[in-house]
Amino acid sequence: MNEEAAEKLAEPDGLGKIGAQEAPEASRTGDLTLPRKAPHPLRLPRGTMVRAFARRDFLVTRSYRLPFVLDTVSGVFLLGTYYFISRTFTSVPTESLNGAPSYFAFAAVGAAIGAVVETASTGIANRIRQEQLAGTLEILAVQPVRSFDLCLGLVGFPFVFGLFRAALYLGLAFAWIGLDPTTPSWPGVVVMFVTTGAALATIGIISGAFTLLFKGGTTIVGFGLLALTLLSGSVFPISTLPDWLQPIGNASPLRFAFDGVRSALFQGSGWESDALWLIVFGAVGIPLAALAFDRSLHHTKRKASLGQY
Repeated sequence: MNEEAAEKLAEPDGLGKIGAQEAPEASRTGDLTLPRKAPHPLRLPRGTMVRAFARRDFLVTRSYRLPFVLDTVSGVFLLGTYYFISRTFTSVPTESLNGAPSYFAFAAVGAAIGAVVETASTGIANRIRQEQLAGTLEILAVQPVRSFDLCLGLVGFPFVFGLFRAALYLGLAFAWIGLDPTTPSWPGVVVMFVTTGAALATIGIISGAFTLLFKGGTTIVGFGLLALTLLSGSVFPISTLPDWLQPIGNASPLRFAFDGVRSALFQGSGWESDALWLIVFGAVGIPLAALAFDRSLHHTKRKASLGQY
């Protein structure tokens, strides 16, 4: 309470003066309707907000140095496993490996793209879960940011970290394979990584909405994503699946990601149609997923259950 208000309150009719000052129209006309809400404050610029979220998450992750390093190099052990499997089965036919010179090259791309898939698809759900455990989700939800901007902020650092891991794994795989660096279409590789992340953001936003509504949904989302990844040609060709499962793998958006990156890397061409399908999937799916997330966030706010997990 400031000094002016305190002086008015000290006067005999001070309380009435304060009420008259706050609602002059109501005191003169007898209108008992509630005062109009104050206009919503200006929303934060999207770029500034996403950078702030990403920097915060990076600093928090870096503070746990050993887990940070282990998370960075965890895929190296997976690459080593695929390498020794390929050495064990040297007579594997390469006709169905999307132009890959060996099974190890085929699986190495699957591991690299898998890092992007994991981040883009489960990053938002995992961040929401961590914010709930830390008790900060309610604070974030009342900030002047749109629900879609909140999605971008929560997944910003995990997505960049996933791209870094994917580039690291591909670099190590290239060193092991001894692939000619002039063979790949590097612009095609970049386009495929970007379109893959954008398309799979649809799954990530939906998983975030699922986590808000049903709590603890990251396990279910992770299990479904693992099954879809295996069926889409991550570590073995779709042609090796039973006949009744092959249509599922061929229709999966992840299949276009794996095929497109392999075509760009091992053939230098043929990735354009895969990138186009991913663009279409993202253009249609992201607005629908963002609407679902917005409705889920609104429903959770109304039930006052944002902090429940």
